[in-house]
Amino acid sequence: MDTERVGRRGSAVKRTAITEAARRVFLREGYTRASVDAIAADAGVSKRTIYNHFRDKEELFATIVAESSAAVAEDFTEVAARHLDDPSDAESALVGFGVEWASPGSRRPDHGALVRLLMAEATHFPGIVRVWRETGPEPVHRGLAEQLRAMADRGLLEIPDGEEESATRHFVALVQTPATNRSFFNALPLPDNERREIVRSGVRAFLRIYGPR
Repeated sequence: MDTERVGRRGSAVKRTAITEAARRVFLREGYTRASVDAIAADAGVSKRTIYNHFRDKEELFATIVAESSAAVAEDFTEVAARHLDDPSDAESALVGFGVEWASPGSRRPDHGALVRLLMAEATHFPGIVRVWRETGPEPVHRGLAEQLRAMADRGLLEIPDGEEESATRHFVALVQTPATNRSFFNALPLPDNERREIVRSGVRAFLRIYGPR
C-alpha cells in the first residue's frame, strides 16, 4: 500500500471537511462570532488539525470565499456557453443568459449569503475582498467581454474594438445589478416573472447602445 498517497488522500478529506464545516459555521454565526472550536467540532477534527491546514481563521474564510467564487465563475462559463456561443438573435440570447445568470440561488444557494457576509466584513478584510474579486467577478467579466466581442464580430452587436470591457460594465449595470439589488444577493425572494422583466428591460436598454445600427 502506498502510505504516502493514502496520507495525502486523508489530508484532502480532512481539508474538505474543514472548509465545509467552516462555511456552515460562518454563515450561521457570522465571521466574528464563529470560533475555530465550533468549526473543529462541526468538522469532527481537532483545532490542531485545522491549524495544520490553515494559518488562522482569516485564511480559512478567504479560502471559502475563493472556492465559492471560483465555482460561480465556472457556472458562468457554462451558462454563457449555453446561451451565447452561437446565437441567431442577440436579444433572445442575452435575455436567456441574463435570466439564468441572475438566478444563481438554484445552483449555489450559499454564495449570496457568503457575499453578504463578506460585504459586512469588507472594511476589516480588504484582502479577502480582493480575493473575491480576483476569483469571481473579474474572471466572469473577462469571459463576458469575450462573448460580447464574439457576438459583435458576427454582426449581432456593434462594439468598437477595444471597448468590450466598457460594454461588459454596461451590461452588468443594466441587467445583473438591478436583479441582484432587488433580491439583495438572493436574500429576498424575487419572482421569476419580475426577474425576467428586469432582465428584459436591461437587455433592451443595452441594445439601444450596442445593437447593430
